[in-house]
Amino acid sequence: MSDRQVLAFGTWPSPITAERVARGTVFLAETLAEGDATTWLEVRPEEGGRYVIVRADPWSEPVDVTPSGFSARTRVHEYGGGSYALHGATVFFTNDDDQRLYRQELGGTPAPITPEPEERRGLRYADIDVAPDGTWIACVRECHHGEDLPENDLVILPADGSAEPTSVATGRDFYAFPRWSRDGTELAWIEWDMPNMPWDGTELKVAGFADGMTSEARAVAGGPRESIFQPSWAPDGRLHFVSDRTGWWNLYREESDGAQTHLTPMAAEFAVPMWEFGMSTYAFLPDGRIACLYRRRGAHHLALLDPGSLEMLDLDVPHVCFEPPYLRASGTRLTFLGGGPRTPCQVVTLDFATRAVDVLRESERVEVDPAYLSEPHAITFPTPSGSAYAYYYPPTNPEAKASEDERPPLLVHIHGGPTSEVTPELDLEKQYFTSRGFAYVDVNYGGSTGHGREFRDLLYGRWGVVDVEDAVAASRYLVEQGLADPARLLIDGGSAGGWTTLCALTFTDAFAAGASYFGVSDLEPFATFTHKFELRYTDLLVGPWPEAAELWHERSPVRHAERISSPVLILQGDEDEVVPPSQAEIIVEALEERGVPYAYLLFEGEQHGFRKAENIARSLEAELTFYGRVLGFEPADELPSLEIRHLPEA
Repeated sequence: MSDRQVLAFGTWPSPITAERVARGTVFLAETLAEGDATTWLEVRPEEGGRYVIVRADPWSEPVDVTPSGFSARTRVHEYGGGSYALHGATVFFTNDDDQRLYRQELGGTPAPITPEPEERRGLRYADIDVAPDGTWIACVRECHHGEDLPENDLVILPADGSAEPTSVATGRDFYAFPRWSRDGTELAWIEWDMPNMPWDGTELKVAGFADGMTSEARAVAGGPRESIFQPSWAPDGRLHFVSDRTGWWNLYREESDGAQTHLTPMAAEFAVPMWEFGMSTYAFLPDGRIACLYRRRGAHHLALLDPGSLEMLDLDVPHVCFEPPYLRASGTRLTFLGGGPRTPCQVVTLDFATRAVDVLRESERVEVDPAYLSEPHAITFPTPSGSAYAYYYPPTNPEAKASEDERPPLLVHIHGGPTSEVTPELDLEKQYFTSRGFAYVDVNYGGSTGHGREFRDLLYGRWGVVDVEDAVAASRYLVEQGLADPARLLIDGGSAGGWTTLCALTFTDAFAAGASYFGVSDLEPFATFTHKFELRYTDLLVGPWPEAAELWHERSPVRHAERISSPVLILQGDEDEVVPPSQAEIIVEALEERGVPYAYLLFEGEQHGFRKAENIARSLEAELTFYGRVLGFEPADELPSLEIRHLPEA
């Protein structure tokens, strides 16, 4: 529009309010397809972050399966996943309040089928798989004993709850992907030990099953430097799995003679880091073809693989992101989560018989003029390690523009994990900033997934170095392109992204301010005090403890707080078991002692990742307020007050 009002960047009025972002959003996960029905999991901020199983069939609107008073969430590994399973008209799920496994007939009342633990949430269950005849369940169990380290094992139990779970695999640190064969006579799974994470090295095992007993397990694939993902049994009974033995996660099939056929010999990723249980990147169709999700050069693809000819055919669907990957098949129908730059995450079904593509649910209600939505641009930029990748979002608002000589503030967003990735899927949290006049860049720094093992391993031994270098390099690249103001560079991130934010503010002078969401500030406590899943992860990211104690000290922002001069916003949940509140408190204490400007918000009842609508909205508003006060502009919004300690008055 030629009549747009000239306003300073950051002060543009926007209909994308924090309240609209929080109240109009659900988080979608764990799709399943069975018969004509599709089920999925919704995390609802407006219900206090309750996890609800939802079901839809071709003849009716989606309905809630999980009744009021229940939340289908498992806390195994703290990150959960694989929280429910279906068999016909029966659903099995882990309930958040007590972590017991429940059985529910559709439309009925859930009833527990595992024992009540001695301590609340002391026995946790995840990655649930029901045997083909519906009589047995296999799942991962995590046993908590006070302050001791939890014990993980693989268990089976009768589906009617008539007997307690029986351990069928024990002695390893972790287990995942228990999967019954098509005839129920074999059980496959993966297992691994610390310090490895599941994307570093796992082993695939198979055991026979009869009369409630398993035979001695045989090793199929994997090892300390080979990551196995998603063992699955084809309709013909042959075992399939994903391995990164070539440096890329590719699909393999075990033959009857024990040989293994490489089905996708490509420089492409057919798996993702297993931060949560239950993910699926391939599924079998009745005609023998395999539907696959894969990533190549950072781009996502949905394809059909002919396992005979090895021909791969990409499907033309209106989605460019398939994250998180939950690809399922039932007959000729595929179910998956898909999205794109103008499309939020959706539960989608694709029927090969009718050629119909149906959207069953969207994660966000996008009730704003599309002219307010910033379109992402994929960029590759030089770094000290070679190059890295990002999505750049320009400031976008049909009613406002800045003067020609002004460059926008740039918000550099650092994803968590750190072994994870960002995608160009529509996210109103990003648009909250871009519609107000911020430039925004989502960085896939060295260590991110989607570009092969070599790129994923770049971070090992150099966490707090490579990620910081790449964050700075992304901002400098955009400054050089004339797309950002070098004096108004900002950085934020959650969890590991919060760590990178704090490191960048401590060890560089590139950023004017930053916001750390439940970020790590001191590495040393993580040698003994964090959840089991990541207890030894820092050994890989930095160096083995205690041999590398000096390096842990050198990398920790709180140990060098005297070097922080830029203002910091700290946001933290008071029930976080992954990055406990003590991590926020020690950096706040150091900032207070040194008189560095900061603000600190502690959210009651929040864990690792905010799930309540009021807290999601408050954190967005606090971040906008913080940047406005630090950079000296007045947002157009009416925002709650925020106490910023030691910030000089303008």
